[in-house]
Amino acid sequence: MLRKPEATAERPPASRGGPIFWIAGIGAALAAFWVSGGHALVRQAPLLTGAQASALTISGVTSRVDVSGANPVLFVDGEAANDGTAPATLPPLEIRVTGNDGRLTRYTLGTSGHSLASGERFGFASRLDVPKNGVRTVLVTFAE
Repeated sequence: MLRKPEATAERPPASRGGPIFWIAGIGAALAAFWVSGGHALVRQAPLLTGAQASALTISGVTSRVDVSGANPVLFVDGEAANDGTAPATLPPLEIRVTGNDGRLTRYTLGTSGHSLASGERFGFASRLDVPKNGVRTVLVTFAE
């Protein structure tokens, strides 16, 4: 127990994996990325297709409540535009009306699959029922 430890023989340094080890490791990492959803990212990448993806936007949305008739009516106006370089099919629009009581009502405004050329605009207008407690917010988005 109180003896001096014996001198250990020096070992040569361990070699770091060879090329087959690294190729197999990188291949396994790429396969895991691909299987876990990488294929969806690669498919959606506009840089790989060589063309800019269409840039559909909604702007100029205005809403007002008209109480001049027997029942109040909510008017929603605005426009959708294609700011991209390629033509795009306009999806349906979804109008979300939140009442003062927090209840959300969704309306879908069809666009009949209208195709917008680059720089073209599509105006829309809708007439909706007003929630019983009034309107807090109005939001217009593209339907999924």
